[in-house]
Amino acid sequence: MGVRVLTKTLVTSAGPGGLTTKDGEFIQAELMVWAAGIKAPDFLKDIAGLETNRTNQLVVEPTLQTTRDPAIFAIGDCASCPQASGGVVPPRAQAAHQMATKAYGNIMALLKGQALKPYVYKDHGSLVSLSRFSTVGSLMGNLMRGSMMIEGRIARAVYISLYRMHQVALHGMIKTGLIMLVGRINRVIRPHLKLH
Repeated sequence: MGVRVLTKTLVTSAGPGGLTTKDGEFIQAELMVWAAGIKAPDFLKDIAGLETNRTNQLVVEPTLQTTRDPAIFAIGDCASCPQASGGVVPPRAQAAHQMATKAYGNIMALLKGQALKPYVYKDHGSLVSLSRFSTVGSLMGNLMRGSMMIEGRIARAVYISLYRMHQVALHGMIKTGLIMLVGRINRVIRPHLKLH
C-alpha cells in the first residue's frame, strides 16, 4: 500500500505540504493527522482535591476507587490504574470495557458492604482496520500462549464481530440490529461515487 513506518522519529514542524523531522527530513503529505497519546481533560486536574498524574488522569487503587476518596470510582482514559506487573493499565477500549464491568461489580459490593475485588487487565490482543484494504492484528489471551498474528478476511470477521459486540453493549440488541439493517440498505441505495 506504499506505507513507510518510521519509529523513534520526532516531528519538529508541520506546514503546507508536509512534515519536517528532527533529522531534517521533509515528508511530503497532503493530509496530516497528529496522534500524540492521551491526556485527560484539564478540568480533572485538582478536581475536588483528588490525586492526578501529569496527564490529568485520576490515580486509582486496584479496586478502581480514587486514592483520596473511596466513594469515587474512575475508569477508562481518565483513570491511572496500577498493574501488578508494574506500570499502569494502557488507555485502550478493551481496558475501559473491562474496567466498567469491574467498577459496576465493586460499586454493588460497596453498597452491600461486601469486599471489593481488584481489577486485573487482560490483554486480548489488538486489531487494526485498514479500511477496504485489509485488517491486521494479534490475538492473545485465551486463544493460546503468546500471540497469534492474523490478517485478511479472518481478521476482518473478528474485527466486525468485536465492533458489533461493543454496539450491543452500548445500544442493545434491537438498536444494533436496526443499525446493521440501515447500513445494508445504505450500501445498496447510496452511490459509490459522488461528483460535486
